[in-house]
Amino acid sequence: MTKAGKKQVNPQQDRAVKHGSGPILVVAGAGTGKTRVISERIKNLIKNREIGPKEVLALTFTEKAAQEMSDRMADVMPLGYEEPWITTFHSFADRILKKEGLEFLG
Repeated sequence: MTKAGKKQVNPQQDRAVKHGSGPILVVAGAGTGKTRVISERIKNLIKNREIGPKEVLALTFTEKAAQEMSDRMADVMPLGYEEPWITTFHSFADRILKKEGLEFLG
């Protein structure tokens, strides 16, 4: 545990958090810390790699995980920061189709 009482990532998780350039896929069982790893990865990209929050897309299967990641971002990022796009696969597709759906009809 850290001083603030938050769990730290283990060495395998830390590798994912600090992964070099390019996408990364995190696959693990329930309760293994996927949401924490992805949240820490996003924070690392924004704070240490100068990636703009609007350049980040994080997709999850559940609203709970998406909300948890968004909440974790709010806890550590400065007031007024732009939020990364953190959502579920379904909400992502819905948003794209509503915005660009007519383009698909040709």
